[in-house]
Amino acid sequence: MNVLRKSILIGFTVLGMAAAQAQVDNSAPPAGRHGAAVNKEQMQAKMAEMFAKRQARMHDLLKLTAQQETAWATYQAAIAPAATGGTLPDRAAVAKMSAPDRMAKMLDLSKQHQARMEAHLAALTAFYGQLTAEQKAIFDDHSMGGAHGRHAGPRGGWHGHRG
Repeated sequence: MNVLRKSILIGFTVLGMAAAQAQVDNSAPPAGRHGAAVNKEQMQAKMAEMFAKRQARMHDLLKLTAQQETAWATYQAAIAPAATGGTLPDRAAVAKMSAPDRMAKMLDLSKQHQARMEAHLAALTAFYGQLTAEQKAIFDDHSMGGAHGRHAGPRGGWHGHRG
């Protein structure tokens, strides 16, 4: 699938999600798994902790040499999740936009996401080039999409697809 098609698909998906969220009552706080209000800062802290644990585990599995540690640190700095909590616009502001403006906003967000992914790819490629063949096999197996690092969805597999 080419980049343009992916960008359009992402834009329509985000637009659909924004439209669905606009229909939800914005006066009530979002409910968590068991009906409790979700605290955005707590969720970000938990996600950051999970990210740090995964990266520490990967670091231990790779058994990096002293020369590779600098590349690892640079890679970690490039892929660290943003502390700002994302770039999603305010729901109320999106609801007030015209349909073309909403679509333009979603397309802009999609372009920003793609730019972040390209930066992550550059950092990953630079780090990956520093690894030995054995380390590359471990990294491939334990990173996103690998046998041990897949992002399992409701049906298992990478992003919820069986393969």
